[in-house]
Order: sequence, then structure tokens, then C-alpha cells
Amino acid sequence: MAVDKNNIQIDKNQNQSKVALVHDFLLYPGGAEKVLADLTKIFPKAPIYTLLYNKDQMKGQFSNKNIRTSFLQKWPNWLKKRHKLLIPFFGTAMESFDLREFDLVISSSGAWSKGIVTRLNTRHIAYIHSPMRYVWDENEHYLKKIVNKKNHFCIRLLLSYLRVWDYQAAQRPDILIANSKYTKERIEKYYRRKSSVICPAATLNVDDINKDRDGFVVISRLSKYKNVALTVEVCNKLQLPLTVIGEGNELMTLTKIAGKTIKILGYISEKEKIKYLQRAEALLFPTEDDFGIVCIEAMQTGTPVIALNRGGGREIVIPGITGELFDAPTVEMLADAIRRFLEKKDTYDRCIIKAESQKYTFNRFEKQFRELI
Repeated sequence: MAVDKNNIQIDKNQNQSKVALVHDFLLYPGGAEKVLADLTKIFPKAPIYTLLYNKDQMKGQFSNKNIRTSFLQKWPNWLKKRHKLLIPFFGTAMESFDLREFDLVISSSGAWSKGIVTRLNTRHIAYIHSPMRYVWDENEHYLKKIVNKKNHFCIRLLLSYLRVWDYQAAQRPDILIANSKYTKERIEKYYRRKSSVICPAATLNVDDINKDRDGFVVISRLSKYKNVALTVEVCNKLQLPLTVIGEGNELMTLTKIAGKTIKILGYISEKEKIKYLQRAEALLFPTEDDFGIVCIEAMQTGTPVIALNRGGGREIVIPGITGELFDAPTVEMLADAIRRFLEKKDTYDRCIIKAESQKYTFNRFEKQFRELI
């Protein structure tokens, strides 16, 4: 590997031992972890630095990689299971990694990993999945969700500290990469920095497109901000079949409110996920997400996407061609989008939908990444 202060050259056939990857957490598989997996394909020998690692919850993903965890990994399991209690320590833990041996460090950051400290001649490229939502645009909404009002003042102080840390941490990388135009705009607003856009890849490798389809599907981390409960409520009222796939702290809540037409599956394998996408009338994507890899995965199976007209969904879905958009996360708006979809569902060309997904291949992702380096 030839590296100098102003130029980094990476050759596929050269030793990549002086490249390191940094990721916030390896606690559960999601979209950010799929991006990290693609980075490991480009840099297969690079070790992965992360704050916390749970091998069982990661379902074996990255088990063959050299994973180096922070000092938080040695703390008691009961505390690590409640890792949100460790938020005040995450910044310090990330800054404590010793990365002096590396010439190039690539961080995959939804919050913390962009804050690593590197030596003068080490180049740091940060792939930003999102600026911290709960300290920036979702700050007040996050505070309103907290039940214990007595702690509001203390939590507000903590969020103010995290906002300062997050801004300063975002100034450390040499280059920022955004996963979408939406994230690029948020980076410029909150961090006052320019960034390049390299969209994530989706690689389901689906050959056949099913013609027989029935019902809708949601595939998501089951967190409140993902609005999965909205899709359950709408399909309950319209008596439409819906399959919910994913894990998270909303699982029990969704199970309680699910009607007769709703199936809550929890975690399933990638092969099973493909089958459900292939059989679905459409994927429901009701959240203002920063990109939405699952939308591309659905399109790879020829499945249309009904998405919120905000964030990454707006960039991916072409109304009337690859799916439908709705303007607000309300029962009325989502129900109207589903009605519009059902009225013209036979007009969707599933081959065209699959062709549109080819904008997001791994080869494109790797090419853009290497050109940037």
C-alpha cells in the first residue's frame, strides 16, 4: 500500500493491513451493518473497531473478522444489555482507540465512530449514516417521550453536551460521505461541512419475479421512530393482510395491537426475508429514514414500495413506477396511499421496478468508494 500525507492509493492486490474500519456498535444487524459488511468486502483484512459487540445478537455476522472492542466490553453484562445507560461514556470510549498503526481509517458512523482520534498522517474517511437524531432535529420530540419529567433538566444538559461533542467530532474526519442527499443536507446544516454522496448497496441476487402476490410487508428495526405501529393500525382498520418482520423494543407492543390480519414474525433469515418480499403486494416504509436499504431490496424482487415522502424514501421511490409516496405519517395519509396503490397495482411493471434497483449495486458502491479514495 502506497500512502503519503496528501494521497492514498489502494490496490485490490496490495496488502490492506494498514486500513482499519470503525463502527458504532455490533449489537444487532441492520442497514448500517450491511454497509459495514460491504466495506469489509473492499477491505477484507481490515480489523473492525467497535464500542460493543454481541456475537449472539449479530447472528454470526462478522464472526470471521478481527473485531476489537472498547473498554466498555469488559463492563458487567447487565449494564451492557442496558447500553443506553452508557451514553455518557461512548465518546470517551471511541476516542480511546489506539489507531496509530493505520494509514487509512474508515468510520461507519450513525453517531459515535466519526469521533475517533487519529495521528496527523492518518487519513480518516467518515461514512455518515445520520447525524445524531436525538440531539439535533428530534431533540424536543425525544424529551417529550421521557416519562419521568423530574429528570428533564438533567437529560437536557446531557443532550446539550452531546450536541457539542457531536459537532466537534464531525470536524475530525478528512472527508465526510453521506448515504443520501437527505443526509448530505443534514450534515451541512448541523455540522457546517460539505460531503459526497455514496448510496449504500443492496445485494439480494434475486433471479425470478413472482407473479402471485398477496398482502403487505414491513421489514424494520422495531423502534418507535420507525412508525411500524402506524402500518399495523392502518391494516387493522382496512382488514388488509400485513406481515411485520424485525426485532426491537416495540415487538411486544405491536403484538398486543395486531389484529387477525397481522402476522408479527420477529427475526427471520435472509432467505426467508426474500420469500416474503417476493410474495408481497408492496413493502410499507412509513418512516423518515436517512436512506432505506430495505426499499432497494424490495425493488430487487420486483416489489413496489409505499413510502413516506421524506428522507431516503423520497429519493428512492418513483411514484406510479416503483411505488407510491404519502406526505405525513398519519392513518389517513397511509390509508390513502394504499388505496391509490391497490387501484392501479396491476399497472406496475415488476421488471422495470427491478431494473431501477440496479442503480444500487455493490459494484457501483465499490467503484465510487475507490474513486473517492
